[in-house]
Amino acid sequence: MNRKPSIAQKNVSLAEALDILKSALDRKTLVGMERVPTAEALGRVTARPVVARFSSPLHHCAAMDGVAVRAGDTAAARKDHPVSLAPKRDYVPVNTGQPLPEGMDAVVMGECVTQGEDGHVLVETAVLPWTHVRRIGEDIVATELVLPRRRKLTPYDLGALLSCGVWEVDVYERVRLAVIPTGDEVLDYTKRPNPSPGQVVESNSVMLCAMAGLWGLDARRYPPASDHVETLSRALERALDSRAHVVVLVAGSSAGKRDHTKGVIERFGDVLVQGVAAIPGRTSLLGVARGKLVVGAPGRPAGAVVCFEELLAPLASWLSRQDPPKRRQIPMYLTRDAVSRLGMTEFLRLCVGRVGLELCAIPLAREVGLVSALTRAQAVTRIPADREGLARGDIVLAELLVEPEELENTLLVVGSHDVILDLLADELMRLDIPLRLASSHVGSAEGLDVLAREFTLLAGTHIFDPESGDFNFPFLEKHLPRFDATLVNLAVRHQGLMVASGNPKAIAGVADLTRADVVFVNRQPGSGTRILLDHHLKRAGMDPNRVRGYDHEETTHMGVAANVQSGAADCGLGVFAAAKALGLDFVPLARERYDLALATSNLEETRIDMLLHVMRSEAFKAKVAALGGYETVWTGRIMYAGMGLPGAGQGAGD
Repeated sequence: MNRKPSIAQKNVSLAEALDILKSALDRKTLVGMERVPTAEALGRVTARPVVARFSSPLHHCAAMDGVAVRAGDTAAARKDHPVSLAPKRDYVPVNTGQPLPEGMDAVVMGECVTQGEDGHVLVETAVLPWTHVRRIGEDIVATELVLPRRRKLTPYDLGALLSCGVWEVDVYERVRLAVIPTGDEVLDYTKRPNPSPGQVVESNSVMLCAMAGLWGLDARRYPPASDHVETLSRALERALDSRAHVVVLVAGSSAGKRDHTKGVIERFGDVLVQGVAAIPGRTSLLGVARGKLVVGAPGRPAGAVVCFEELLAPLASWLSRQDPPKRRQIPMYLTRDAVSRLGMTEFLRLCVGRVGLELCAIPLAREVGLVSALTRAQAVTRIPADREGLARGDIVLAELLVEPEELENTLLVVGSHDVILDLLADELMRLDIPLRLASSHVGSAEGLDVLAREFTLLAGTHIFDPESGDFNFPFLEKHLPRFDATLVNLAVRHQGLMVASGNPKAIAGVADLTRADVVFVNRQPGSGTRILLDHHLKRAGMDPNRVRGYDHEETTHMGVAANVQSGAADCGLGVFAAAKALGLDFVPLARERYDLALATSNLEETRIDMLLHVMRSEAFKAKVAALGGYETVWTGRIMYAGMGLPGAGQGAGD
């Protein structure tokens, strides 16, 4: 195994990486031809031109139900002077597809024939030769080219081939993949494990094999290989000795796996590309071993997906002599800024919905380890390597990941996070015409700003104004005075300090947040929860700088709760439902009103009408109440300035 590896090119563009591998692989030797039954060849690519064995149709045949005749015998036929034809001698009954009887050269449709005496028929309309007749070879003639080489076979192609006697067809082999997950920390999902701290259930290999299957590749998942050079080498050698054309080593989630992967590949071949100028997917490796393509896929899900979509898919398509998979592209407005790294192509995943007459796209979280951004995305756009990002309001060309109709039935919600949004999303999908709710959690203030710019249909908001004791309207009047908004209540919710079960540090209120032994986890600036916290700190005369963890931010209530549950923080401000979901204790702090804001001009929109119907239903209200920490007396009700909270004299500070 001792050999001197070639020098890999580092951080090349995606296009350069593809060119390097195409030059290094012997496609003709690697992926050969095979003969398969025509009936089983759907989606395969023809390796040779296909010619007809016999003609279609094989004989002159009737194209209509009726009677076969000699056209000349009908020449004198008129409506008021029909021609009488004798059976067998002058006509023969035929059905569609039936061979034309000898001596006959036309067909009269059955509806143009009337029955006479002694089996004779009367024809009132003259016909020309070959009327309603399919002549031999009209469709396909024996020895004629039916399909060219490098044709991806469709269901229609299979029908055409069989109709002209092609029982088997020569095609290129289906590209076979061996996918090997690696890493000491990954657990085999087939054993249904319960992960301990530092361990993860391995899922990337299943996701990648499923993607390959959609492209028509034959992917096989191998059991996870531990992160040891000899173990990885044995796993790679086993795959190289198999019938696979491509071997994929999927890295684990911890640091350092790329070094092992590169070294192991170089035991059997060469790493030709070490890293590409793309985010995510930057740590992808490409090489050749024993004439086969070897891919080192990043361990983080988003990086692994880009590696597969932008590198493996084009190379596998090239190996199988077909065009790479393409998605429909549609222009849309970006709702938020997206800063990017110069010199790197970035793939930005988006939630998309129609606002007015335009499609608007919400950039999703860009951490490469997040699976949620992959499952929630409806489109993806590229930030070119020569740009440092995209700005809110830019028109971007995005590739659709869903059918275009889904975008028309999507409600965009930008603003504050609430657990009820997930419940509402599920209820909307239960409708006869399902509505998809796509949300981005950026905080109440930014959500209202995005709404005023007409980049979202709805904004979730719960901004409390201490001077008036009201919610949301004072902010709109102060910061967006020219925007005509309608607010609909989603729920009145209970906010408080989420603490570990049993409240081991005896945290009783905001005053405890400055204790030296208390670590806090906060929400992002502009969120209603952050504004609520700052209000209570100010009212208590407390300096936020004295709160340990004040700058540690999460964008959702569940994110805050997860930090407390894991012990990363001792407490955080959030809704009761989030604490309940993760088994935390809850120290009540305030009641507040969470509203959905929308442009008044959209109030009569069909999607909004469907939304309000769901929100106002007793079934939905009952499910909200069951979450705990919510009041639904105003749910689905249009709000007006000065309403505050239900219950006299009760404000956010009570």
